[in-house]
Amino acid sequence: MAYGQGRTYKKVEVIGISSAGIEDAIQQASNRAQQSLEKLSWFEVEGIRGHIGDGGKVDEYQVMLKVAFELK
Repeated sequence: MAYGQGRTYKKVEVIGISSAGIEDAIQQASNRAQQSLEKLSWFEVEGIRGHIGDGGKVDEYQVMLKVAFELK
């Protein structure tokens, strides 16, 4: 069977938060989802936002992801 044939996936939304950057926020969300879901396969970035601190610098990144996992 070729990859992708005969599979069914479900997507759920998660939000990763990091002060280190967008990539780290994505990894945080992926790591956390992996703890709760089996057979994670891929993700989509649905949106990026953040928080600007008092000094005008970005101090938090928030990345909204949809992660997909294969249904049993």
